[in-house]
Amino acid sequence: MADTPADTATLNDNDNQVHSRHVDDVVLRAEAEFEALSRQLTKHSQSGQVSKRVVSGDLEKADEEEEEAFDLREYLTSSNDANQKAGIKHKNVGVTWEDLQVEVFGGAESKLYVGTLGGATLGFFLGPILWLWGIVSGLLGLVKLPPTKPILHKSSGVLKPGEMCLVLGCPGAGCTTFLRTIANRREGYVNVSGNVLYAGIPADEMQKNYKGEVVYNQEDDIHIPTLTVGQTLKFALSTKTPGPNGRLPGMSRKDFDSEVQDTLLRMLNIPHTKNTLVGDEFVRGVSGGERKRVSIAEMMATRARVQCWDNSTRGLDASTALDFVRSLRVMTDILGQTTFVSLYQASESIYDLFDKVLVLDKGHQVFYGSASEARAYFENLGYKPLPRQTTPDYLTGCTDENERQFAPGRSVHDVPSSPEALDSVYRTSPFGRTNDDDLEKYKLKMDTEKHDQEAFRAAVADDKKRGVSRRSPYTLGFSGQVWALTKRQFQTRLQDRFQIYTSFTLNIALAFVLGAAFYNQPTSSNGAFTRGSVIFGALLTTCLDAFGEMPSQMIGRPILKKQTEYSFYRPSAIAMANLFADIPFSALRIFFFNIIIYFLSGLHRSAGGFFTFHLFNYVAYLVMQAFFRMFGLITFSYDSAFRLAVFFIPNFVQYTGYVIPVDSLRRWIFWIYYINPIAYAWQACMMNEFMRISLTCDGNSITPRNGFGVTKYPDQLSGNQACTLFGAQGGSDVISGRDYLRVGYNIDPKDLWRLNFVVLVAFFLAFQIAQLLALEFYPQYGYMGSVNIFAHENDELRRLNEAQRAKKEAQKKNDKLEKEIQVTTKESLDKGVDLSQRRTLTWERLNYHVPTPDGPRRLLHDVLGFVKPGTLTALMGASGAGKTTCLDVLAQRKNIGVVSGDVLVDGRPLPADFARGTAYAEQMDVHELTATVREAMRFSAYLRQPQHVSKEEKDAYVEEMIELLELQDLSEALVFSLNVEARKRLTIGVELASKPELLLFLDEPTSGLDAQSAWNLVRFLRKLADQGQAILCTIHQPSSLLFESFDRLLLLERGGETVYFGEIGQDSQIIRDYFARHGALCPPNVNPAEYMLEAIGAGVTARVGDRDWKDVWLDSPEYRRTVEEIEAIKREGLAKPERHRADTSTYATSFFHQLRLVSQRNTLALWRMPDYIFTRLFVCTFISLFISLSLLQLGNSLRDLQFRVFAIFWVVVLPAIVMTQIEPLFLHNRRIFIREASSRIYSPYVFAIGQVLGEIPYSILCGFLYWVIMVYPIGFGDGAAGTNGTGFQLLIIIFMVLFGVTLGQLVAALSPSVQVAVLMNPFIGLVLSTFCGVTIPYPTMLKFWRVWLYELNPYTRTLAAMVSTELHGLVIRCKADEFAVFDPPSGQTCDQWAGEFVQRFGGYIDNLNDTIACRYCQFKVGDEFYTPLNIKYGNRWRDAWILFAFFVFNLLVTIIASRFLRYAKR
Repeated sequence: MADTPADTATLNDNDNQVHSRHVDDVVLRAEAEFEALSRQLTKHSQSGQVSKRVVSGDLEKADEEEEEAFDLREYLTSSNDANQKAGIKHKNVGVTWEDLQVEVFGGAESKLYVGTLGGATLGFFLGPILWLWGIVSGLLGLVKLPPTKPILHKSSGVLKPGEMCLVLGCPGAGCTTFLRTIANRREGYVNVSGNVLYAGIPADEMQKNYKGEVVYNQEDDIHIPTLTVGQTLKFALSTKTPGPNGRLPGMSRKDFDSEVQDTLLRMLNIPHTKNTLVGDEFVRGVSGGERKRVSIAEMMATRARVQCWDNSTRGLDASTALDFVRSLRVMTDILGQTTFVSLYQASESIYDLFDKVLVLDKGHQVFYGSASEARAYFENLGYKPLPRQTTPDYLTGCTDENERQFAPGRSVHDVPSSPEALDSVYRTSPFGRTNDDDLEKYKLKMDTEKHDQEAFRAAVADDKKRGVSRRSPYTLGFSGQVWALTKRQFQTRLQDRFQIYTSFTLNIALAFVLGAAFYNQPTSSNGAFTRGSVIFGALLTTCLDAFGEMPSQMIGRPILKKQTEYSFYRPSAIAMANLFADIPFSALRIFFFNIIIYFLSGLHRSAGGFFTFHLFNYVAYLVMQAFFRMFGLITFSYDSAFRLAVFFIPNFVQYTGYVIPVDSLRRWIFWIYYINPIAYAWQACMMNEFMRISLTCDGNSITPRNGFGVTKYPDQLSGNQACTLFGAQGGSDVISGRDYLRVGYNIDPKDLWRLNFVVLVAFFLAFQIAQLLALEFYPQYGYMGSVNIFAHENDELRRLNEAQRAKKEAQKKNDKLEKEIQVTTKESLDKGVDLSQRRTLTWERLNYHVPTPDGPRRLLHDVLGFVKPGTLTALMGASGAGKTTCLDVLAQRKNIGVVSGDVLVDGRPLPADFARGTAYAEQMDVHELTATVREAMRFSAYLRQPQHVSKEEKDAYVEEMIELLELQDLSEALVFSLNVEARKRLTIGVELASKPELLLFLDEPTSGLDAQSAWNLVRFLRKLADQGQAILCTIHQPSSLLFESFDRLLLLERGGETVYFGEIGQDSQIIRDYFARHGALCPPNVNPAEYMLEAIGAGVTARVGDRDWKDVWLDSPEYRRTVEEIEAIKREGLAKPERHRADTSTYATSFFHQLRLVSQRNTLALWRMPDYIFTRLFVCTFISLFISLSLLQLGNSLRDLQFRVFAIFWVVVLPAIVMTQIEPLFLHNRRIFIREASSRIYSPYVFAIGQVLGEIPYSILCGFLYWVIMVYPIGFGDGAAGTNGTGFQLLIIIFMVLFGVTLGQLVAALSPSVQVAVLMNPFIGLVLSTFCGVTIPYPTMLKFWRVWLYELNPYTRTLAAMVSTELHGLVIRCKADEFAVFDPPSGQTCDQWAGEFVQRFGGYIDNLNDTIACRYCQFKVGDEFYTPLNIKYGNRWRDAWILFAFFVFNLLVTIIASRFLRYAKR
């Protein structure tokens, strides 16, 4: 009989020692509750009923209907009797690591530098050469690997089941690296050496077969923001629900999931969020602390036995953080888990819950042993503890060379203080030797007994759904995973109603527009080519609609990575799920599109004809959707995917056999036609249509004919006239549709099903399989931020960085406790600060209601308070109590809901410069990703400090901020490469750089910082307050020392109710007395910040006392004094003279100053995004190249004339492709602008103009490259305009690229998301290209479209200017197969019979004096082609400047949209 965790204090520990600190009253209560709950459920199971409560136990999935024995004690109390009865094996997994070392690229001083456009361009051309050299040098053994450096030095230890280990260290110590490596997350590291065993199982086997049993919870919270909390957890549980061997008899899978979900929500105290969106920075959802608990619940749902938690209390209040760690303690004890946790700012209460502590210093293991003995170990080494310093702070501080202090009589000379020295001392200490001995004993036990390992393997196998391989790391089979994912993806799409409405509306509108453009095509020769046009247009619309799939593949990568690491599903399952979830929407959308365009345009009206057309159109859509998704999956970035797509799109369009007939394709690129899926779909749709109809030859297809006053020719086709339609037979005016296809396109309708359908299905399967393989074996997750990327230094930056390093070295030599940080600006205030000119913010009766599906919900209720100049006020409360909401309301950041109450400055309404006079360091870190730390802070200082302050003074202040926030080593690091903690420092620095005149708001500034960094920050805030700054700051988990640094406290409880507002006092005495007076006496050894949250019921424990604390507050004398003080503040403020309105401008700097700085930042950002600009140049170059290769050195034949027009027509396709690349970047930049605009840094007009100005130089270069590769290889300039005409073409192409850029930005400015923006592109592109007068010739266009849409179309002007310039005066000479051949009546020459026709209609007869086989060429000169199309050579300059006016129009609308449409609800 196996021992269970319930039998021993620490599993498999022969000492049987009792860990007294585990059994505090809360843990005992929790265990008692678990026991009672387990008994309750067991009783219910025996009676066939399902309990309404279940704890988070075995959370895996099964679909079988039959219910088999399941005993919940395995997951709650691990009852021995119940285990025997159910036959369930234990999953006890002890972890050993021996000589574990992790290395990354880079020597001791090496840095990785950001790429630029120049480097990307050079790399593209040298890439093939370097690739070949790499192969050759590898074969010759000449390859030198880049240097590596260890970031985690050799570390060893053992953690047994039922034990918890706290991992401590300063930022950069290697805590995250250690946790990731223990959790088997080794990607991103060059080399991981050493031996890690899990119950004796090697790491590689664990990763292959059991990776879901070893999980890592990262610091960032990554979720689908548009799913609710309940939906997020439901999906996680659906992939981890146990099979029938793991559930109570009578409990179905659905009931089990529901009960576990409710229990998880109750355990983490967030049941009220079940139907609330998870949200993110820009989607309103749960609070930051609640979102963190969603991440915790999601990982708990994995039921993993080895859990690594990386700073998972970030964003949680002190009480909730303690509750969370207590829950981990209970689950570790009862379930036998092995738990590693790294925490910043851990309280003493939290520390006491751990068995072991691991202390790291720059990757060195400087201590690993019993948590209760760690403090004494470091004290014996000679380190001095500070008063009221918690043990975690003390241990971390011992590794911080700037903050540690030595015991009296000791110094750095006789105390081991370097990481290497501490590591060496530990290894030779009794603790090190004990650790080595424990490790060897446990390894020996695992090698010899193997009981835990065998039980673990058996338990995991038993949990799987039937049919799942025993070697699979997944609980569900592949089909079950796909089904669970399909439901989630369908839910996500269904809840994005805006995108659904937009996509359906645009598709239906486009169908009506195209259908109306080709309305009711006749079954005559006039309707032959246009039938092909409508089929081609419909097919191209649906296929290129799938182009928008690529961005969506990029967006979900972080979530995919996290959930596949949790073993929720195979990566490849998401590909199938996306397909199935999308089919209901895409099938319905394309069905509506097809039915409208098919019957409106007059295609063959039969059920068979329509459904065959719809089938091929939809299958072609699925093929192209799979094709573009494949690119989105196999490429590292969106720009790489975009380049690949552009490589294929022009070929797909021009090699369908419609634009360039098959017989006209050049032999050496003919093969592209056969690998083009759109070609097979177009052929099939053409076959489907023309095999059902016959065409009558009439109208323009008859030569010669009557018209323009000529009446001599027969009205019906005669023997002396020719029908120019493909497949025409001499003497007959009826042409079979089959003959038309055979002669004109070499298409045989017999291939409809036997070839085209089969090939399309094969393409679909190939692309879908490619997606599965790419996800499974070549997953791309984007940039993994394990290393910092730096920008190159110039002389000025090198000098500044050397000065920062010198200061840092000087500080290291200073052993004083207080290291004064001087804020040296001209405005720096001395001890006698004059606060008379400073203003005070007050708020009374502050209420805030938000709309919900169930009606308005109140988040704040009658909150009151004030912030005086020179004071530091803390805003505290439970997670979800409304702290961030209160800050948002006070900072005027809310744009939805209803705010009521009075928010006043000196008793007056908020002035116009309120947003500018305040700074708000938000919880979410949103920055320009390509800026360096110094650039981001300078940008804030330049635009937010008054313009009269000199640049030198602003730069000096920024240097002070860099020093204060200890960002000296990262000053040139790019923001996107910073870790969470560094980004948080930067967010604070950006706001501090603004030197707010009125008030500084900070939302959880210490979250994510280690204890010493948090202390330094709060100490600096204290200094700012002492110099007159008013500061309001939410704070989580403050130590006693931190808490005392604040002057006042605003304490909120759930519902946004005020519990206390007033002074804190020395040693927190005032607030202690307040709570003690009402029955909540804080023990002297307890942190008052933690205690008061527990007292008001912030955590899972009940509140102290029988009255609600908000009622206690309202009845207290402190409340009355606060009301009186607010009234006094208002009276004093109103007595002061009102500020002059000229001093209250919205922005601190002028419009042109803003524009210059914003444009400079945008230009630099684009230069540092080489992929983005290089992709643009690639697009322009390769589209032009592909067209030119197909149309090299055109002559002056009739077909060459058409090809010249076709080459010009591609210029109007260019904007549609450019738009697709522009939109994601614009929307990303708008997210940054929304954050910056809240602080009135710069105006929306500056944002919009700056976006365009940054693009202009590259757009001109793009247009130039397109022009060079188009004009000369094709042979433009043979007309009367000559080479001057080709220069004019360059101007038009540049205008078109600029138009495309601004049109993309316009669409993005009008759209709430990338997914919606890309939906607009096919609609805009198809409409503009259809009604420009070429696709549908101007004479045949319906008058309705001709009188407005044709005239308002910018493409009309583009084509008119370019076509007239190229064809003006171009002499046309038909080739032999291009003539229309007819016999004149007997006795007449060709001139006599058709001369009058030629004079009226143009063209020429090649053999005027012949009496048979007259050869008529349709055009004699290029002007005859474009004149009927309403194009005039004399209007080309007018058309050019009208096109430029459209560019200006786009810019103006973008500016207006940026001002009024931001789609940021908060």
